[in-house]
Amino acid sequence: MSALCRGLNFLSGKALTEAPVLSSCVWTVSARSKFSKARIPRELFAERSQEHEKYGGDPDQPHKLHVVTRVKSVIRRPYWEKEIVKYFGLQKAQVPVIHKNTPAVNKQLKFIKHLVRIQPLKTPYGLPAEQDMAETYINSKGELIVRRLLQPVDQKAIES
Repeated sequence: MSALCRGLNFLSGKALTEAPVLSSCVWTVSARSKFSKARIPRELFAERSQEHEKYGGDPDQPHKLHVVTRVKSVIRRPYWEKEIVKYFGLQKAQVPVIHKNTPAVNKQLKFIKHLVRIQPLKTPYGLPAEQDMAETYINSKGELIVRRLLQPVDQKAIES
């Protein structure tokens, strides 16, 4: 009887209820069609400008570069997350990698946000010159530090 009810989905509800054979058949409406509102709470879409101070960001001047560090393993993760991690060069854990802050990069980072730590690249001493790039490093706070080596002082410059 239930197989007959499932097999006659193309018939209208009125025709099925009037039929004497199918009068005992129960027609249910799926629960998904009863909900017309979105199931995502409105709080997730609310303005969160107060978080800029919390994370040290400026909404008017966003940072140009991300420092992305993988902090969790990709073992037992789906293949698409492993591919994204490999694409960004994050095969080794706790090794920072620099990427641009663009919508395309941010869209990909959103898929692996539970595996990585994303920080803005800060340059407290300004951008380094081309010859200083060899002496730069990124500390744990996401700051680009230039390790300037001391040069010997010319004796002729001191005497004059």
